[in-house]
Amino acid sequence: MNQVDLLDFIDWTGVECLNFKPNKTIANALKQGYREDDGLSLESDADEQLLIYIPFTQVVKLHSINIKGPEEEGPRTVKLYANKEHMGFSNVNDYPPSDTAIFSSENLKGKPVTLKYVKFQSVRSLTIFIEDNQGSVDNTLVQKIAFYGSTVETTDMKGLKKIEDGH
Repeated sequence: MNQVDLLDFIDWTGVECLNFKPNKTIANALKQGYREDDGLSLESDADEQLLIYIPFTQVVKLHSINIKGPEEEGPRTVKLYANKEHMGFSNVNDYPPSDTAIFSSENLKGKPVTLKYVKFQSVRSLTIFIEDNQGSVDNTLVQKIAFYGSTVETTDMKGLKKIEDGH
C-alpha cells in the first residue's frame, strides 16, 4: 500500500489554527517549501496549546503524521480527531480523540507517528490538538506538519467505475 504525502489534498481555504503568534502562522508548518525550512515555524501564543483544523478536498485514509519541532518547544501530547468540526479550546476535551500520540525526540526529528488506521479510514477533516510540549515551556514550536496516507478514490477502483458508468 503506497502512502503518499497528502499535501495536495488539503483544502487551504478551510484551514484554521487557534492560539498562534501573528508572524508564526500555520502556513509555515504546513505549506510546501515553508515546512522544509526549519527557520520558519508555527508558534503558540498565550500558552503551549495549539488547535489546528485541516479539511481535505477529498476523503482520505490517514496512515501516519509527521510533526517536526525543537527538542524543548516541540509538541509532546498530540490528540487527533477525525471529522470533528468547529472545535475550540472550550470543548476540545468533551470529545474522545480518534488517537493520541506522545511524541518522542525521534518523532520531532522527523520520524512519522503511525496512527490507529481503523479510526482514519474516511477522513474529510482532521483536528489536531497539541496539548503540551516537551519542556513544559510557555510556547510550542512546530516546524513541519505532514500527513501520509491515500485517497479513498485510488483504493476503490471498482466503486469508482460504477459511479462513472451511472450504475
